[in-house]
Amino acid sequence: MKSSQSEFVSLRGLNMHIRHWGDPDAPLLFMVHGWMDVAASFQFVVDCLARDWHVIAPDWRGFGLTEYPKVESYWFPDYVADLDAILQHYSPDQPVNLLGHSMGGNIAMIYAGVRPERIAKLINLEGFGMPMTQAKQAPGRYKKWLEELREVPTLRTYASLEEVAGRLQKTNPRLPNERAAFLAQHWSKQNSDGAWELLADPAHKNSSPILYHVDEVLECWQNIAAPVLWVEANDTDIWRMIGSKEQARIEIDRRMKFIPSMRTEIVMDAGHMLHHDQPEVLAGLIENFLAE
Repeated sequence: MKSSQSEFVSLRGLNMHIRHWGDPDAPLLFMVHGWMDVAASFQFVVDCLARDWHVIAPDWRGFGLTEYPKVESYWFPDYVADLDAILQHYSPDQPVNLLGHSMGGNIAMIYAGVRPERIAKLINLEGFGMPMTQAKQAPGRYKKWLEELREVPTLRTYASLEEVAGRLQKTNPRLPNERAAFLAQHWSKQNSDGAWELLADPAHKNSSPILYHVDEVLECWQNIAAPVLWVEANDTDIWRMIGSKEQARIEIDRRMKFIPSMRTEIVMDAGHMLHHDQPEVLAGLIENFLAE
């Protein structure tokens, strides 16, 4: 297993945790994780990379070891601004290679359309976007948000690291015991009562009152100048966020047409956490794409 180093950097008023792998003088490759995940999640893919890379992966605000802002809910644009600050800190003058998984893929795609000059190549792992919304949903969304703010959100705790690993394997039955044990150590911490709690701000459970406007997102996507590698897992279930499997496929294919320069790959025998399920295959796709 390749060793990593932790660094804490003050950006946008938060003490952000950044994980580094590889020689600092090697070519840069940024990786950004998804919702309810942490930077260490990319360990298995990094282990399978054949050439030397300086991989930089942050914990998003409110996740992992990054400081939790004092908020009651999270705003998606903050992640885009955090990514901008991170890239400006580590590579202020050169465009970068950027990989994002799930929510991280969504953030990376929007950012690449807003600042196309900052991205050399973009790898999107299952970052399909959120379900389409309509303006008529706004009153209900605001009401739901206000009602959630009346309660203090909590996340369940676990009696042991083994229970945390079991929780990860319940979500992803493909996850081997040794990988689950590794992730559990980075996904949780022991509190003063001896229980293990997830490294995630419970405020993430609260809804955002802001509707997800697909048309605005696609306007960003069509401004992407970098070549895009779009990677899906053959056994993903993320389509459930968008609708039935058939409806989701139609909508995803529609969205993909807005990306100017893209090729697609399907990773077999993998679910949504494809970087855990098939890290060797994924590492090969990444390096082949970056070498083109």
